[in-house]
Amino acid sequence: MASHLSSSSIFLSSPSKISMNSQFTSPLNRQFFFPPPTRIQIPYNSTVRRVSAHCSSKESTNQHGAPYTSHMSMVKNGMKGLERALAAMLLVVQISTPLPVFDLDSYSLPPAVAVLYSPDTKVPRTGELALRKAIPGNTNMKTIQESLEELSYLLRIPQRKPYGTMEGNVKKALKVALDKKEAILASVPAESKERGSLLYESLIDGKGSLRALLERIKDKDADRVSVGLASALDTVAELELLQAPGISFLLPQQYLQYPRLNGRGTVEFTVEKGDGSTFNAQAGGEAKNTATIQVVIDGYSAPLTAGNFAKLVIDGTYDGTKLSSTTQAVLSDNKIEKRKGYSVPLEIMPSGQFEPLYKTTLSVQDGELPVLPLSVYGAVVMAHNDASEEYSSPNQFFFYLYDKRNAGLGGLSFDEGQFSVFGYTTVGRDILPQLKTGDIIRFAKLVEGQDRLILPTES
Repeated sequence: MASHLSSSSIFLSSPSKISMNSQFTSPLNRQFFFPPPTRIQIPYNSTVRRVSAHCSSKESTNQHGAPYTSHMSMVKNGMKGLERALAAMLLVVQISTPLPVFDLDSYSLPPAVAVLYSPDTKVPRTGELALRKAIPGNTNMKTIQESLEELSYLLRIPQRKPYGTMEGNVKKALKVALDKKEAILASVPAESKERGSLLYESLIDGKGSLRALLERIKDKDADRVSVGLASALDTVAELELLQAPGISFLLPQQYLQYPRLNGRGTVEFTVEKGDGSTFNAQAGGEAKNTATIQVVIDGYSAPLTAGNFAKLVIDGTYDGTKLSSTTQAVLSDNKIEKRKGYSVPLEIMPSGQFEPLYKTTLSVQDGELPVLPLSVYGAVVMAHNDASEEYSSPNQFFFYLYDKRNAGLGGLSFDEGQFSVFGYTTVGRDILPQLKTGDIIRFAKLVEGQDRLILPTES
């Protein structure tokens, strides 16, 4: 049975049970399995045993026919000592690491399965990065974006930074930008041509340009490279958004009965402490019992789910809604009238695909990953419908509090690919862990994207 988060119960994976109240309690329940911590194999252990057995056998004699009694005893004892030392070392590793020790023979797994075992799985770790990757931009712009995003991983290397590799990546991006200028600008709609040209020029030259980034790399200043990279990627994302004014695929005819978001939108929540306490003050700020959270909802990858949510916000459905908190999620109240909202089919866009899948989950164990991953702190997700996991709840959503300590070895949530993720928290991520059961959404407002919301025609 697949794990699920429905309007009547919450099923989120963790090494132990999650208990919010009597209504939100669930056991660990998986469709796929990770190597259990106790399954440890040492390839040379069998060799150790064979040598020990051979050394103690009657056939083990010297050239004169005399047994190697003293020498064999020493070898046997030495091997036993080695086994005990190895066992102790593995025990220390198992206790000291938050991740389960896996089989050494997992290195022989095919790539599709190894994604679950690899600690280097490149899943976006911030909402901004995930949203940027989800923009259906021009192919040339995506090549530029991928070359630059590789720098983010290279900058994480704690030892000597590979500035030569970074320089090569930026030069590649710059070459594509220069060689494919016409194709890049041709993808910008006519009404946005002027803005597109300005963004293109700022990407090539200027303070936050690719050429400026090259100079910072040559200076080998990691902090300045990081700032310059962020600026260049922001320009790339803005240019890509101009190239993709709406969704790039046709929705199935039967799904035109649902509201849909033809692009991006921004929702702002004003949350309030239910017990009269205050949220932690920012540096130099004043402690208040209200705070602001902003989320960007993505109609490029989840048009139906984002569209339904946007309409609920406009209708004031979440104004005054109570929140419930667990260690892994902050959920909206499931007592909202069932007639509010549409029961949208489960909607997940797989990476590398051009349109979402409906009513089906992804098999992460087979290498399938979503464009909008759950494994990001502050992901905004629809709960499952309490009647069928093939549909999302009409109105109950949750903020996912991703924690790598409760994730698999690839850094993926155990529920990855099981829910309709439709956006990310971009402002107020620090507020999410402060939300407790009983806190309230005082107001919710669609501050951007209402012009992209398409409502179904009334029959």
